[in-house]
Order: sequence, then C-alpha cells, then structure tokens
Amino acid sequence: MMHLFINSLAASAGGGLTYIRNVIPHLAVQPELQVTVAANPDLCSDLRGFSNVDLLELNWALRRRFWYEQTRLPGLIRKMGANVLLAAGNFALRRSPVPQILLSRNSIYTSADFYCDLWSRREYRAWVDTHFRAILARQSIHWAEATIAPSQAFADELRRWTGARILTIHHGFDYEAFVRDPVLLSETVEEKLRATGNSLKLLFVSHYNYYRNFETLICALPLLRQAAGDRPIRLLLTCKLAKGENPGAYNPERAKRIIENLGVSDMVIELGSIPYQQLHHLYRRADIYITPAYTETFAHPLVEAMASGLPVVAADIAVHREICGDAAVYFPRFSSEALAGCVMQIANLPETATGMAAFGRERSRQFSWKTHVEQIVELARTLARN
Repeated sequence: MMHLFINSLAASAGGGLTYIRNVIPHLAVQPELQVTVAANPDLCSDLRGFSNVDLLELNWALRRRFWYEQTRLPGLIRKMGANVLLAAGNFALRRSPVPQILLSRNSIYTSADFYCDLWSRREYRAWVDTHFRAILARQSIHWAEATIAPSQAFADELRRWTGARILTIHHGFDYEAFVRDPVLLSETVEEKLRATGNSLKLLFVSHYNYYRNFETLICALPLLRQAAGDRPIRLLLTCKLAKGENPGAYNPERAKRIIENLGVSDMVIELGSIPYQQLHHLYRRADIYITPAYTETFAHPLVEAMASGLPVVAADIAVHREICGDAAVYFPRFSSEALAGCVMQIANLPETATGMAAFGRERSRQFSWKTHVEQIVELARTLARN
C-alpha cells in the first residue's frame, strides 16, 4: 500500500480547483493507494465521500502559507506515514521527508509579457512580489525529485528557465463527469442570457486577471460591431469587472474604463462566477469561444469548449496550439484587429465553424484525467521504490 500526500493548499481558484476536483475521484479508485489531501476547508467540503482519501483541513493565512508549509508540513507528512508528496501548487518543500513530485503550472513567473504588463500598470509591488515568487518557484524545481508540467510547451519553457529535467503529463478532461450535474444556471444568469436574443455569442471563461489579456478582447468589440452589420454581438464573461469581485489582487478598472470609453457596455454581459458543475450549460449557449491570454500552461476551458462543440479563437501562443491544433484559429496575442478578423472568419463561414467544432470534439478526447492520474501514480510508485 502506497500513501500519497497531496499539498493542495494553494488551490483556491481557477485551474487549481479544477485540478484537485477532477483528480481525487480517479485517485480514489486506484488499487493499493491511500491518499491524504491537505486543503482549505472550502475545498475539503467538495472532496468528501471517498474511502481511501483522508482530508486534512488547514486554514492557514495566505500571506503566511509558504512559511507554514515549509515549517509545519514536513512534520505532518511524517506523522501521516506518507511515502510520496505531491506538491500541487508550484512551490515545493525545501526539506521534504519523502520523495517529492512538483506540479508546476503557473507561467507568469517565466512570462516577460506579464512583467511588462505589471510595469505598464504601475503595479510595482506586484512586479517585485512576482519576481520573488519566481525565485522560489525556480528553486522549488531543484528541491523536487520530479517536476511535471501540464503541456509540452510549458515544459520546454521551464527547461530553458531552470536547466532541469521537466516531465510532461497533460492535464485531463472527462466529458461525462463535466456534464453530469443537472443543476441549471441560476435565474439571474438565465435572464441575462435570454436578453442576448439571436446575437452572436462570444464566450470567455475566466475570472479577471492581467495575463488573460481582457483588454485586447474588449478593444476588438467595436471592430466586431462594425464588421457584423445588423447582427448584434455579445461577449459573455464569467466574472464581474469590479474591485473585490475576483480572486487575487488584480484590478479590473482599466478594463472597465476601456468598455466605457469605447461605448461597448451593451456588448459585454458580466455573468459573474459560474459554478464549475454548471459551466456545461453555458458553453452550449455560446457560438464561439475566445481566449486572448498571452501566457498559459494548459487552459482547461479550451478543452471544455472543444468538447462542447465550440470553434475556438485563441491568442497565438505555443500552449494554445498544442491543446487546440486545428480546432482553433489564432491571432497575434495583442492584436484586437486580428482577433476581430478571426471571429468574423468563423461567423461568416458556417462550414468552417462546423468543421472546427467536429475536430474540437475529437481533439478533446485526447485528454483524460484517468490517464493523467495513472501516470502520476506510476511516477510516485517509482520514486517510493527508489
């Protein structure tokens, strides 16, 4: 019996939550495996009911979490009798008492675009903080016995950054699990969607942050309105562009100001955060999925959109091309004009959209949480034996 300890204390939003919620059910059916998950209480409430999964609820303050992890987690891991540690939040333990697998899945530390973005916004404190975290993230790769990246493109980036050996294990997707929950969207969201009528509905699933590059997308809206003629266009966002409405310290005021200055408030539908279990209903209501992100490690919504039959318009970065292939059309990551052109290319050619949707559904089947977990467990068993 192998005992795997998972440190998921950093999983608080977006891809981190998606990862843990999807891998735990597959870990729970692995033979000869006991799992302990260290997580915040909110996440633990979603993970109950698995016989071989023990939950360790830790509510450590965000500002002190790294310190607590380095000083207190090693003792907890020893106490639990774990054989291998899976560090799921970009930072490893400096002195892990057991072999350690690091999941590295935050590309802002290696993104020159992100540092330039912070500087242009005069977010100097965030610029310094990100550089400091990048030092810890780079050192973490050397502390771990094995480091895993969720895409080959990001693995290559990490390899150039650190000189270390980086393994690639793609994140997964389980369409049956994704569409299983029958709970419908809230009436408030439904009312907003009904009001969009027969408009061309563009969807972007993300809370607001800088590297998702909302501003380039927003600046494309007046160009789309002009190109679409009589057909209205609506941009569906799964966030609200207001302070305090998104995880982290990202300030959406610039995006909100651009919307007002361009006079496109009527085109932007701020749906707010949508529970993950209900997202499949939203994908089905959209016509085209868009991501202008200028840096990524995997981008789960791309696979969700492809599986839902949506053609994709994506910023031209290596990760997007690796995940989507021919299911997307690509634009230079900061070009609103090219973004608008890609959208209209799909909107004006239904046969193109149909072909992309079919390819996307097939492409999405290449990603499997079951396969991902099996590869993680095999790696952990190899480390435990050595």
